[in-house]
Amino acid sequence: MTTPYRADHIGSLLRPQEVLDAHAAQARGEVSLEQLREIEDKAILHVLELQRQIGLDVVSDGEYRRSSWAGGFPEAVDGYVSSEPPIAFQWRMPDGIERETQASVEAVIRSVPQQAGRVIGEKIRQTRRLTGHEAPFLQEHAGAPFKITMPAPSYVVARGFKPGVTTKAYPTRQSLMDDVVSVYVDEVEWLLNQGVPYIQLDNPHYPDYIEESRRQQWRDIGIDPEKAILEDIAGDNTCIAGVNRENVTVATHICRGNGRSAWHTQGGYEPIAEAVFGGLNVDTFLLEYDTDRSGGFEPLRFIPKGRNVVLGLVTTKVGTLESQDVLLRRIEEASKYVPVENLSLSPQCGFASVDQGNLISWDDQKRKLELVVSTARKVWG
Repeated sequence: MTTPYRADHIGSLLRPQEVLDAHAAQARGEVSLEQLREIEDKAILHVLELQRQIGLDVVSDGEYRRSSWAGGFPEAVDGYVSSEPPIAFQWRMPDGIERETQASVEAVIRSVPQQAGRVIGEKIRQTRRLTGHEAPFLQEHAGAPFKITMPAPSYVVARGFKPGVTTKAYPTRQSLMDDVVSVYVDEVEWLLNQGVPYIQLDNPHYPDYIEESRRQQWRDIGIDPEKAILEDIAGDNTCIAGVNRENVTVATHICRGNGRSAWHTQGGYEPIAEAVFGGLNVDTFLLEYDTDRSGGFEPLRFIPKGRNVVLGLVTTKVGTLESQDVLLRRIEEASKYVPVENLSLSPQCGFASVDQGNLISWDDQKRKLELVVSTARKVWG
């Protein structure tokens, strides 16, 4: 198993305006794909240099080539159809952001194709690689250990399987999972051949099984949450089963909703901790712990010996900078359940899970990443 990256981050970073403008122009047919790539490449080179200067232990391309964090899979396969998602989330704003912003935030989130309005209604057919242009560019230009992020297979199935629509092509949830996982097995093998040192599966929908009200939503459409979480864990495990962990970190980021600073899930990890922490065969869990709605550290007692936990203690939702003393104290609290040598630090989620980004400034983002690095150095050297 690889050494933990002490100063980590989830992956997405605020996009410069020229990238946003180029994506919009390309969608209108005013910019060629080649021209778009040139603009993306330039911006990625800049943000890689920023991450190296800050001193992060692992870098990313900021997910600048995507319209959202989940863009890889839906843009790489055919089989999606227009439909409302299987269940609806109530997006909520963090304290300190005006409630009037709620409607505009939801409109932005719903404007991203991967977030709403599409489910799987036909047999999936892969048309390109999920990360085909991302991995080779980072391999050449990262200049530091880098990560490739992808939406977890369990996310694809949870958001893509809708009884009455998907069942026309896939009679069961498991039959869809089997086809989704086959795409991921091939993609992971390709990433390994590219020399990618850190593979991260994002937003497995395990938090859907925390709140009883959300669990009831699944039951109401005929999906048993007790069975579904086990299918999800098994599917995610299958796609990474062939990875040799000596030189590659396999991680998952468990998300509670992050779009334009909004969130949609609350409650501690306890209801899912034993099944997920004990059953998911990743090296590293990146966990959101930036507010009290994530609960306490007690569920970390289910983390197997030798596995790593990245504590997401620095919020990306508001610009206010956390106290380093508080971060140090919370790391010490978490070490009661996971040895400090198996802990690391990061923001709780990305800074731009959707392309418009969270409601913070570029300077806020930089200060928060610098805080992650300086705190990590105090704890781990």
